[in-house]
Amino acid sequence: MGILSSRKKKKHSQRIEPRLFSARMPGPRASSSRERRRSFTGLLLRLTLTFCLWGAIGIFGVFSYIWFSLDQKGLMQIPAREPGIMVLAADGTTLAEQGSFFGDEVRIGELPDYVPNAVIAIEDRRFYSHLGVDPIGLLRALYANLRSGHVVQGGSTVTQQLAKNLFLNPEKTMRRKLQEMVLALWLESRFSKDEILQLYLNRVYYGAGATGIEKAAQAYYGKSARELTLGEAATMAGVLKAPSTYSPSLHPESAAERAKLVIQSMVETGAISEQEARDAIEAPAKVAASDYVPATQYIADWVIEQLPDLVKTYSQSIVIETMIDPGLQSFAERAMRKRLNEEGAKFGVSQGALVVMDNGGGVRAMVGGKSYKRSQFNRVTKAKRQPGSAFKPFVYLAAIENGFTPDSVEIDEPVRIGDWEPENYRQKYLGPVSLKKAFALSLNTIAAKLVSYVGPSAVTSVAHRLGIISPLGTDASIALGTSEVTLLELTSAFVPFANGGSPTIPYTIRRITTREGEVLYERQGEGFGFAISNYDLGYMNEMLRAVVTEGTARRAQFGSFEIAGKTGTSQDYRDAWFIGYSSQMVAGVWVGNDDNTPTKKVTGGSIPAAIWKDVMELAHEGLNPQPLPGSVDGSMVISEQIGENDIAIADGQPGESGFLEDLGNLFTGSSSDQSIEGSAKKKRQTNFERMKQQQNSK
Repeated sequence: MGILSSRKKKKHSQRIEPRLFSARMPGPRASSSRERRRSFTGLLLRLTLTFCLWGAIGIFGVFSYIWFSLDQKGLMQIPAREPGIMVLAADGTTLAEQGSFFGDEVRIGELPDYVPNAVIAIEDRRFYSHLGVDPIGLLRALYANLRSGHVVQGGSTVTQQLAKNLFLNPEKTMRRKLQEMVLALWLESRFSKDEILQLYLNRVYYGAGATGIEKAAQAYYGKSARELTLGEAATMAGVLKAPSTYSPSLHPESAAERAKLVIQSMVETGAISEQEARDAIEAPAKVAASDYVPATQYIADWVIEQLPDLVKTYSQSIVIETMIDPGLQSFAERAMRKRLNEEGAKFGVSQGALVVMDNGGGVRAMVGGKSYKRSQFNRVTKAKRQPGSAFKPFVYLAAIENGFTPDSVEIDEPVRIGDWEPENYRQKYLGPVSLKKAFALSLNTIAAKLVSYVGPSAVTSVAHRLGIISPLGTDASIALGTSEVTLLELTSAFVPFANGGSPTIPYTIRRITTREGEVLYERQGEGFGFAISNYDLGYMNEMLRAVVTEGTARRAQFGSFEIAGKTGTSQDYRDAWFIGYSSQMVAGVWVGNDDNTPTKKVTGGSIPAAIWKDVMELAHEGLNPQPLPGSVDGSMVISEQIGENDIAIADGQPGESGFLEDLGNLFTGSSSDQSIEGSAKKKRQTNFERMKQQQNSK
C-alpha cells in the first residue's frame, strides 16, 4: 500500500503540477508570439529610421539641387526695384510716371491694420504660423484641384508669392514651384514676418499699371494707401488673385463680389467684427479712377521708346524734361474729341490725331488718338497713311525750283500720263489757271502735269530734303500723295516753310537727368542749314497762304495772323489732312478710320481744319502776328481772285492709282542758303525754258 500510495501521490503531483506551472510561467506558444511581436517592432523601427534617413537625404539633395539651380548672382540680396521714369512738361509739371520713384513705397506700420489683414485673410491665413511653405494649404489646394478636375487653388503662401516676384520668371513648371518653396524658406530665415509682408505689399502687381499698394491706391482711389478705408482695402486685396478680372475700374461688379469674400474672410480670421463687416459692405468702395487715360500717355510712350538711343543704361530713377505745353496739350485733346463727337458720325470718321510743333521742330502737343484707354496705338508717330493733296507742296516746290512761278499758267483739263488719268474732285475743269490758283484749289491735273515736267525724282528729292523719311513712289502719281507717310514726318516737313527754310528732326526731349540731378543727355545743335532759298520760299508761302485765304482751308483762318497750309484727301475719302502754320507754330491734323474704310466724303478743309483752328488759336494767344518768311525780289505776285464756283472743285482726291514701290535708299540732303540762293534764278530760267520746249514739241 505504501508503494501504491506513493504512486498515487506521484500521479496526483504530476496531474497538478502542470496547472501550477502553467499559471506561473509561459509555455512554448506564448514565448514564440511575443518574440515575433518584438521582432516585427524592431523591423518596423529600423525601416522607419531608414526611411527617415533616406528621406532626409533625399530632401536635402533636392533642396541642394534646387538651390544651386538658381541664379546665384544677387541671390543673397533683395533686388532693387526697377528704376523709375518721370516725364515732365516744359513748365516742370508731371506728365507721366513709370516704375518706382519718389515716395511710392510704404511701411507696414504706416498702414491701417485692416490693410495688411485683408491680404492675409484672403491670400494666406496661416502667414504668421508657417515657415514659408504651408503644408496644410498645399494639401487643401491639392484636394480642391482633384475634386474640380482642374487648378482652382495654388496653395502658395505670401512668402512664396514674394519669392516668385523677386527672383523667378512666371513660367508654370514643377521646377519653378520647387524653386519658389526653397526661396520662401530662405526669405523666412532672413526676414521677419512684417518685413516679408511689407516687401510683398510694395512689390505685388495690382493692375491698372500699378505695382505696389501705394501706386495702386492712387490709381484706383486717388489717395495714399495710408488713407484707405476697410472697403477699399478689401477691394484691393481681392484684386491680387487676378488683376484683369477683379479690377474695380474695369469690372466693378466682380470686384465688389470679391471684396465681400475678403471681408467675410477677415471676420472668420478675427481681423474685424461682424458689425465692421456689415458697415463695409453697406458702404462699398467707390473707384475714383475712370475709363479715361490722358493723351499725355501717347507722349510718354513715344519718349520712352526713344530713351535707349539717348541714354544707354541707367541704374537709378531718371527725369525726362520735354517741350510739352501742358495747357495746350490738355486743350488739344479736348478739342479733337469734341469735334469728332460732334461731326464724326456725320462724316463717318471714328479716329483722329494731332501734333503741334514750334518752328524749331519741338513738339508742344501730341494727341495720338481719340482715346488712349481704348487704343494705345499712336497715330501721330506710327500710322502710315496716304497724304493726298497735302503732299503737293513738295511737287510745287520742285516746279518752282525748276523755273515755274505762282503766276505761271497751265491748262486745267483731262490729262493722261501713260496709263494713268488723274481727275479733279467732281470731274470739273477750269481751263487756263495760274499755279497759285491751281494750288489753292488743289487741282489734281495741274499737279500731275508738274510732275511730268520736273520728274518724280525731283519731287522725292525735295520731300526728303524737307523731312519726309518714308520711302516714296517713283512714278507720276506721287503728285497726288499716294505714298504713305506718318503725320509726324509730314508735319515736320512743313516746318521749313514756317522758319525760313531750315529742315528739322521733330523732338520733344530737352534733357534727361538722374533723380539727384546728374545730366545724362541734353539736346544741342542748330539744325541742318537751309533747304529752300529765300526766293523760292517766298513763292511757296504765297501759294500756301492762298489755300487759307481763298482756297480749301478758309475754315482755318483766325485773327490777324498770316496762316498758310495745305489740305489733303486720299483715295475714296479714306484720309483727310490739314497741315498748317504761322511763322511761329506748325500743326498737323489727320482724321479717318483705323480699318482704312472710306469716310462719308470728309475733306481736309472740314473736320481737320476746324480742329487745327481750335488748337492753334489757343497756341497763339499772347503772340504777336508776324509775316511768313520769304520774298520774291521785294515784291509779291498780285493775288488772283478765286470764286465760289471754283471752290466747289477744290481739294480733289487722286484717281485710281494704287500704292507705289518704295524707294530702297532714302535721299536726304541739305544745302546752305547761300548755295541755293546763288543758283536759284539761273536754274529756274534754264529749266523752265527746257521744259516749255519739250511741252511744245509734244
